[in-house]
Order: sequence, then structure tokens, then C-alpha cells
Amino acid sequence: MGPLSKQEKSWVFYDWANSAYSILITTAIFPLYFKAAAKQAGLAASTSTAYWGYANSFATLLISLCAPILGTIADFKGFKKRFFTFFLALGIIFTLLLAVVPSNQWLILLICYMVTVIGFGGTNIFYDAFLVDVTTEDRMNQVSSKGFAMGYIGSTIPFIIGIALILLSQQGILPLTVTVASQFAFAITALWWGLFTIPMLKNVKQVYYKERVPNPVATGFRQLVHTFKKIRLYRPLFLFLFAYFFYIDGVNTIITMSTTYGSDIGISSTTLLIILFATQVVAAPFSVLYGKLADRFKGKKMLIVGIFVYIVICIYAYFLKTALDFWILAMLVASSQGGIQALSRSYFAKLVPKDSVNEFFGFYSIFYKFASILGPSLMGVTSQITGNTNSGVFSLVILFIIGGVLLFKVPEKEPIPTSNSLSH
Repeated sequence: MGPLSKQEKSWVFYDWANSAYSILITTAIFPLYFKAAAKQAGLAASTSTAYWGYANSFATLLISLCAPILGTIADFKGFKKRFFTFFLALGIIFTLLLAVVPSNQWLILLICYMVTVIGFGGTNIFYDAFLVDVTTEDRMNQVSSKGFAMGYIGSTIPFIIGIALILLSQQGILPLTVTVASQFAFAITALWWGLFTIPMLKNVKQVYYKERVPNPVATGFRQLVHTFKKIRLYRPLFLFLFAYFFYIDGVNTIITMSTTYGSDIGISSTTLLIILFATQVVAAPFSVLYGKLADRFKGKKMLIVGIFVYIVICIYAYFLKTALDFWILAMLVASSQGGIQALSRSYFAKLVPKDSVNEFFGFYSIFYKFASILGPSLMGVTSQITGNTNSGVFSLVILFIIGGVLLFKVPEKEPIPTSNSLSH
């Protein structure tokens, strides 16, 4: 594979931009900040963990309900970039609000967080769909993988800044409270996200589209109904989506719940942040490796490898007791997290008809988002019933098993019709 084009670089760089949100808000600092706020309000650890899971589920449900129709409308010329920009602004503004809401208002913090989830998720619908606009099919595996690798590398910079602010505040070296230091980290996240999205906004254009019609919303609904009527003709695509629904559910849940999980088993905040930083560093080269191996052994085989690794992770988590165990678990996650996400994106991009790419990435997003509802809820309910967070993580193994079995059934090669061919 040769050097990245200007459009490919700009697209890849958005992973660098939004990764600050992924690590600081979704995974690292904000979950700990929320846990502290909930504890201050008198909530039990298992209860606040459950609320965190439910909040993620509810927010993803809202964006999921909109994803297919938004994607269908975005197939018309000029809409994709507008939708991308709207959700980008929504995510950045409410991330900034996390920096100014009082730390004792745990419910308001959770509501603002849910809006950031909607903004982040909505933006990613169209970001993922832009993959077909910036590169060719034979380069998709490695371009997608390099995007995730850039994300992991880029996330370490604001992550280090955020950790440094908190640790220096804890030691009294900076004249800040830990709360204020955390709020600075949230503001840095929003600024980082916005600044490094500029190349994407400037250089990436919608190449594949349908000409605009007088009433794109009504037409979009009709196209959506038409696609469902012809769903049997898209069998490989939708079979993959059902497999993806289950295994990515497990992946997302482990990402989202990892920090609160570590906190519940007694790992200190400082140790958790160090482990998360190491995970980001290790995940970057493994993401690139997955992309290269996919070109050699096929993307489907490497996805199955990633699913197997996650099954091992869930089983190991059941017996987890010490910080060393958590380190081992984190490194196993780092080995496959980026690879399984990147190859899922490129594998799906190769299946979709190019003239309806946004519509189908709307389906991809709804499966991705609904997959973020079942997992956290399953883990939250299991943790509450058993009083043991380890059991909650172990319960996720069923999602990977179902996803793996369904993925095995996806045909290796089967022609995917274009929407134009379906209209005749």
C-alpha cells in the first residue's frame, strides 16, 4: 500500500480528533469523575455503575432511532457533510458543558454526558460512511485500520495532559482541586476534538451520492421502505450486521464499563489511568497489524480471531482479583480492540452498494448503537443481581459466541445489488 492521499489523511485524522473524547470522556476521566459525584450524593458503587450503563443505553437508543433515515437522506447530494457538522457541534458544545456543571450535580452531569454520546455517535455515522468516498476498496482495510491507530496515538496526548493535571493537583504541585483539574481535561477534550476535525471538514467531500429531489425526507422514507422490501437481496450484508450487533455489543460494553469495573474491584484511580494509557499505546500497532493481516488472510478470518480473544477476556474477567489481573486483561483488550472495530468498518464498506452507502451505514450505525444498549444493561442487571461486577463482565461472553457463530455463516463472496438495479 502506497502513501495516503490528502483525502485519506484528512479522514484518518478525524480518528485522531475524536479519540480524545473516546478516552477521556467515555472511558477514563469522566467515568471516575461521575463515580465520585455519585458517591458524594450517597449512591452505592453498584448502583452508580448501573446508572452509568443505563445512561449509555438510553443515549444510544435515541441516536439509533434516527440513524437509518438520516443515512438515507444523506445519500442525497450535499446532506452528508451537513449532518456530520451538526452532530459534531452538538458533541463539542456539551463536552464543554461538562467542564462547567457543578461537580455535585451528578444527574445533570449524566444528562450532559448522554447528549455528548448522541453527538459523538451521530458524527460517526457519517464519518464511517465517508470511507468509501476517500479511498478504493483494495485500500479500505489498511486505511480504516490506520484511522484507529491514529486515534490511539492521538488520544495519548490529551490523555497525558489530563492525567498530569489531576496527579499534579493531587500532589499539591498545581494550585487546583482534582475537580477543577478534571474540568480542565473536559475543556481540552472539546477543543482537541474541534481543532483536529478541520482537515476533515476542509478536504473530505461526498463522492457517491444521488441527485437531490424536492422532498428528500419523504423520498428517504420511501427508499428505506423499499430497501426493507428487498432485504433478501442483501442477505450477506444483513447477516453480517446481525453478527456485528452481538460481538460489537460486547466490545463496546467492555470499553464503556472498564473504568467503573476497575473502580468497583478496588483498583485506584491513578492505576486505572496508567493502565488505560498503556492500553492506548499498545492498541495502535495492533490495529495496523490487523489491517495488514486482513489483506493477507481476509477480513472475516481476522474478525473471528478478534472475537475469540474477547471470549478469553470475558472468561478471564470472571476470575479477576488483583491489579495485575486487570493489567493482563487490558493488554488482551489492546491486542484486538482497534483491529476488530477497524475491520468491521472496512468489511461492511466493501459489502454496501456505493450509491446507497449512507443509507446502509445508517443501518450499520443502528446495529452499532443498539448493540450499545443490550451489553451495558446486561452487565448492569447482572452486577446488581449478583452483587459482583465480575459476573457482569462474564455475562458478555454469550454476545461474542452468538456474534462469532453468525459471522461464520456470512458468505465469503456474493454480489451485492445496487439500489438502481433493485428499482427495475
